[in-house]
Amino acid sequence: MTVSTAAKYCLFWINQDRKCVSFKHLQQQCVESKTEGADRVDSESSGRSSAPKASTVSRKTDTIDDLLGGLSSDLEKIGVDTAAKGQCALCKKCIVGKIITALGEVWHPEHFVCVVCKTELSSTGFFERDGRPYCNKDYHQLFSHRCAYCKGPILHKILTALDQTWHPEHFFCAHCGGLFGSEDFLEKDGKPYCCKDFYHLFAPKCSGCGEAVRENYLSAAKGTWHPECFVCSDCLKPFTDGNFMELDGRPLCFYHFHSRQGTLCGGCGQPITGRCISALGRTFHPEHFVCAFCLQQVRQGIYKEQKGKPYCPTCFDKLFVGELGAA
Repeated sequence: MTVSTAAKYCLFWINQDRKCVSFKHLQQQCVESKTEGADRVDSESSGRSSAPKASTVSRKTDTIDDLLGGLSSDLEKIGVDTAAKGQCALCKKCIVGKIITALGEVWHPEHFVCVVCKTELSSTGFFERDGRPYCNKDYHQLFSHRCAYCKGPILHKILTALDQTWHPEHFFCAHCGGLFGSEDFLEKDGKPYCCKDFYHLFAPKCSGCGEAVRENYLSAAKGTWHPECFVCSDCLKPFTDGNFMELDGRPLCFYHFHSRQGTLCGGCGQPITGRCISALGRTFHPEHFVCAFCLQQVRQGIYKEQKGKPYCPTCFDKLFVGELGAA
């Protein structure tokens, strides 16, 4: 091997395999290689000579030392540091040249890679987990919170609601799709709803106006009511004393309940709650069933009718017998 060939070989070794701790170490390896070669040549020619040529080996070793020393000097001049910088955490070989320091270790740049996809991390940044480096994509894919809507990893802003995590842009009303912003939301079966849609879909409806009942309400007459909607179905007046009557699922005041039942007195027009007299297709308080002329109470239910009015027999004969006979 000529001196120039040895120089090329040593330079290739340094640049490609990066196996040397330093040029001193490389020199030692080269010296040993040359010495072994010299011994091998001398051994093979032992038939022709009985003693090795020590002076020749010494001169070759000095030449290689000078060559490597000069190579080291030349590399230093062009900015290549030939000093050993530590042992690579991955390959466990010494580092000469560029070096990456990370996670408390030193690495060859090409050996500092994502543990999942093996992408080099020297120029891209990395995430650490349990002392191991990950690229941005694989770290988030493996360890980031998942969005409850899209199931993808959450890389930046995170929103926590309903005991789950969400991308802010994916936390919206399950019915209309509108983002909540600063609005409150309500939950049903693990899904978020805006207030409008929640009450529209799930709140009980007022039996009076048909709109959703959101807060205060009354339960009465087999229905749910806004307090202001719970009124008499006929006169629309509120039940000021809290008492009402129910008929066919509708609340009625005392008067209109009896009106619908046909139990208003035909004399005074007020509801009848006790004894009554049914006559002339109407109902009367007993004391209000009187002769239409003398206004005396009809005794024993004996009366005569003329044009829908009751008359006692005396007044009837006095007023109508002559007329009826003439007719």
